[in-house]
Amino acid sequence: MAAKVKFNIKNAHYAPKTQSGWGTPVAIPGAVSASLEPQGELTPFYADGIKYYISGGNGGYEGDVEFALIPDAFRKAILGEAEDANHVLWEDADANPVEFAFGFDVDTDDGVIKFWFYNCTASRPKVEAETKEDTVEPKTDTITISCAPGSDGRVRAKTTDDTTSTVLNAWYESVYEYAASAAPSA
Repeated sequence: MAAKVKFNIKNAHYAPKTQSGWGTPVAIPGAVSASLEPQGELTPFYADGIKYYISGGNGGYEGDVEFALIPDAFRKAILGEAEDANHVLWEDADANPVEFAFGFDVDTDDGVIKFWFYNCTASRPKVEAETKEDTVEPKTDTITISCAPGSDGRVRAKTTDDTTSTVLNAWYESVYEYAASAAPSA
């Protein structure tokens, strides 16, 4: 049976981009929400008085991802914050963000959909705090992520109902890489 609805984000991971590919995925606990909007436009070409041809651009995705609290490990590995001898994190205005792959699961009524978004960069989260009142309502950290197409044109990977259990079970052991189709037999 195919999934009809999705309802939960969980199991978020990041993997820094290295010179040889992707680093080992690291879990980011406390995923609250993700809203990544496609970037790019449809451009119509008119001829003979009609839309004769429509070209589409894929500029990747951009949007917000919300966590209970951004871990210090992510701040150091991706946002470029540095830790001093007293274990205090410092934000450096000259630090360049590190590209990374971003993965997460979405629960459905029929299982789970797993994603990897490639060539991501992240903004710094804003700093928010407020006083505690009669009830405690946690504040969250939100980052804006931009995911660009790679040199091969690939932007994201998403599992399907037919994805093998071997692939699903190993999804966060390493960043998923494109698997070419087997050549047809003669």
